Amino acid sequence: MREGAGWLARAEPRFAEALELCGPPPLRRRADGFAALMGAIVSQQVSTAAARAIQGRLAATGLTEPATIRQAEDAALRAAGLSRQKIRYIRALAEAGIDFEALRTAPDAEVVATLVELPGIGRWTAEIYAMFSLGRADVFAPNDLALQEATRILFSLPERPKERALRGMAEAWTPWRTVAAGMLWHYYHHAKNREGVA
Repeated sequence: MREGAGWLARAEPRFAEALELCGPPPLRRRADGFAALMGAIVSQQVSTAAARAIQGRLAATGLTEPATIRQAEDAALRAAGLSRQKIRYIRALAEAGIDFEALRTAPDAEVVATLVELPGIGRWTAEIYAMFSLGRADVFAPNDLALQEATRILFSLPERPKERALRGMAEAWTPWRTVAAGMLWHYYHHAKNREGVA
């Protein structure tokens, strides 16, 4: 993160400003594999506390692996707190037979393409997985509202850049787009505390 932040600060004065103001962003790493993607699906459109509670109930009943998900009755998954739609998504993930070990060395575009084929996994989730679960240095998630808002503030833009525009901006931050995202999230938290950004 420090190497990438230094490169970005030299390449773009606004990143230098963010680095001076906030310091280097923290390294965010998560586990990869089935559980990580299942957790992403569980977390969609619910609070962090609700997602933790659902994941706790799934773990308590042993519903954390593809085989157990495939064998479980819908009633057991509903009892853990999953909606019908999320049950469908998680079953599709369990049936997909993704080779998670192969994804670790696959090109970034292939990782994203493989994951977005699954129902319930959009581009944002696939990009976040590549960034945090696989530790890729040059992936960006321009559909993230916090990244859009941080970019608006840091680059003094009149409005939040939309996904396509921000993806285009981020091309200039290669080969460190993941670090750029980390710096923007870090800056966003600072700006939110300072300015009350919603």
